[in-house]
Amino acid sequence: MSVARKAVAAAERLVVKVGSSALTTAGDGLDVTRLNALVDAIAARIAQGSQIVLVSSGAIGAGLAPLALGNRPRDLATQQAAASVGQLQLAHAYAESFGRYALTVGQVLLTSDDVVRRAHYRNAQRTFSRLLALGAVPVVNENDTVATEEIKFGDNDRLAALVAHLIGADALVLLSDVDGLYDGDPRSGSTRRIAEVAGPADLEGIAVGMSSSGLGTGGMVSKLAAARTAASAGIPVLLAAASDAALALSTAEVGTAFRAADSRLSARRFWLGYAAGTRGRLHLDDGAVAAVVRRRRSLLAAGITGVDGDFEAGDVVELVDPAQRVVARGVVAFDAGELPELIGRSSHELPEEQRREVVHADDLVPFRR
Repeated sequence: MSVARKAVAAAERLVVKVGSSALTTAGDGLDVTRLNALVDAIAARIAQGSQIVLVSSGAIGAGLAPLALGNRPRDLATQQAAASVGQLQLAHAYAESFGRYALTVGQVLLTSDDVVRRAHYRNAQRTFSRLLALGAVPVVNENDTVATEEIKFGDNDRLAALVAHLIGADALVLLSDVDGLYDGDPRSGSTRRIAEVAGPADLEGIAVGMSSSGLGTGGMVSKLAAARTAASAGIPVLLAAASDAALALSTAEVGTAFRAADSRLSARRFWLGYAAGTRGRLHLDDGAVAAVVRRRRSLLAAGITGVDGDFEAGDVVELVDPAQRVVARGVVAFDAGELPELIGRSSHELPEEQRREVVHADDLVPFRR
């Protein structure tokens, strides 16, 4: 068994994410049989001594049938109405199902604000920690009833990756209607499942698409992004079918495993790299990219070729290479209006009060490429 699969199988604290298409159907809403099978697998793992946080999609899907809505609505107001009905149904179903094993459920509804803002992030950490200490099973969903387009995650895959780091999880398990990552569209019949992803190089040339169920907002694109986020931060990931939940949460010998980076990011650096909202972009030349990404140096004005956005000193910005790929994120030390006259100039050419790093190495998170 691979290192990644061993890590998932042995994890003492896990985040398990299940998608809408694995729990609901367009016509009938919540499928209690599928939900019970998932709970059976989770309860068995808990009985072995693991702590589990469940990130569950399905609130909107569960609310469609009671409101006589045939398909997932497109407008935000109707989505929120469906979520308000569906969240109650989903929470009740989980409470009853986990109750078969004398396990108590705690519902946690989040928006991206709750992990993007540092104060909220710490509050969420404390809540999860206490729920787990009390022996409860936190069931997490995006708070669709109040989330606006500006503060939505967009899918629960990203939310699951953020929660995994937030609670200090030993592994992340992503369950959906697909049994792993394929090197093309698995419906074509001519693709192969990728058993192991050791690093970014293994994903070159992989084409993935959206789910065809019409119930969720994710699809393989968001699952792959979530897996890469967690693995890059030091958390092993298993991507598998919800129908294989029992195997995924026992031997982990199904699906696609993502090997974790050798070191885990601190809470602050993870927040900076993956959770915080960005307010602009700094364009870097090749020399600056090499310094920032490979040598982990601070970003100086001399290596910047352009500035986008309206940001202030202390905001988080993206750093992009000449090919427009995001190579890092960091806390900028200047306002957007100050930088145009500084970029491309060496430190000795600048006034003394401006001879400082644009993004200090301690406030910068490079991404694996």
